[in-house]
Amino acid sequence: MTPPSPAQREALRTAPAAPFVMHQRWQDLLFLHWHFAPEQIQSSLPAGLHVDTFAGQAWVAIVPFVMRGIRPRLLPPVPGISNFLELNLRTYVHDDRGRPGVWFYSLDCNQSLAVWTARTFFHLPYQRADMTLASEAGGRRQYRSQRRGDARVSEFTHRLVGPPRQAVPGTLDFFLAERYLLFASTPRGLRLGRVHHAPYPLVDAQVETWDTRLFRLAGLPEPDRPPDHVMGSPGVDVRVWPLTPP
Repeated sequence: MTPPSPAQREALRTAPAAPFVMHQRWQDLLFLHWHFAPEQIQSSLPAGLHVDTFAGQAWVAIVPFVMRGIRPRLLPPVPGISNFLELNLRTYVHDDRGRPGVWFYSLDCNQSLAVWTARTFFHLPYQRADMTLASEAGGRRQYRSQRRGDARVSEFTHRLVGPPRQAVPGTLDFFLAERYLLFASTPRGLRLGRVHHAPYPLVDAQVETWDTRLFRLAGLPEPDRPPDHVMGSPGVDVRVWPLTPP
């Protein structure tokens, strides 16, 4: 097992040479992070993945945001299909070669076709949910999500504030935000997925309400404290590549 080097973390910010397959825009993101002992997270990962740590701690995030303009390459967005809400629970990992990426425990979404597509072609654990986003004066956003079959509604209320900044390599913000590789468990084993976008324009976030229900649904310890790290982003345009073998 080789932990990621600083050079490996920065190298993934370069777009792959192969043709990409999809356009996306990730918009109005809120990142709520809690730290854990690495062994707590390692036990939840599939074979071939290792918990990635910063200052000796593992991190798990809840991320509510808006997906816009989702479409295959060379095709236009489709009204009623290309825009939807998403709420994911993720942690940070690397493989045996030290390549850093993201492992998703769940991705809740309010668009049935998006759920089917992601589960079928990217083998990601998408879940159908009922979701709403209310934007109010002053930039206040109220995000609600209820997974199908679950009685509880999760609510996140926040404002994104302050001037945008880019994460500096070597900082916690960079470790958490600058991720361009995801891992997926498929019937044929572990696979890699690449994405590319400009570095996140990061801003501070004022959070009024949050919910940790997703931890329990994923079988993880549910935090009984406020997030240990909070940040947001107005968004980025994203290109997506197909899954490949490790």
